[in-house]
Amino acid sequence: MVALAIQKVVLSKDVVDSLLSYSKMAHPNEGILLMRGKTKKGVVEVTSVMIPPGALHAKSFSSFNWFMIPLDSSYLGVAHSHPSGYAIPSHEDLIHATGRLMVIMGFPYNDASCVGVFDREGKRIPFEVKEIESRKPSPDFIE
Repeated sequence: MVALAIQKVVLSKDVVDSLLSYSKMAHPNEGILLMRGKTKKGVVEVTSVMIPPGALHAKSFSSFNWFMIPLDSSYLGVAHSHPSGYAIPSHEDLIHATGRLMVIMGFPYNDASCVGVFDREGKRIPFEVKEIESRKPSPDFIE
């Protein structure tokens, strides 16, 4: 089965806040996070991020070992920061792209204007930031 091309990405406000906060914390090194969510009819919704176990952070790269990550179909790709301020994929980013989606946060990490969203080939994808409600159990749910 061939996956539909990504038409649009929706980032939850909490995800954007986490991406920018983590990037500020890691600065002047690169930070790296895994993105989780779902895809439906060409729209990717990123609902959470996680710090990969054993993540390495340096001034010009960040990485982790995929073999330490449990199999999970909700992983969408990797987000990482560029302390240089250029929120566009480097040649190295494109060579090592994993997942369907790449998000890059550029210094000074102030707001969503410092975020770039790309497919694994480096093509910019439009995105929007919105509140995404967490799923609550139905009223009939009994513990």
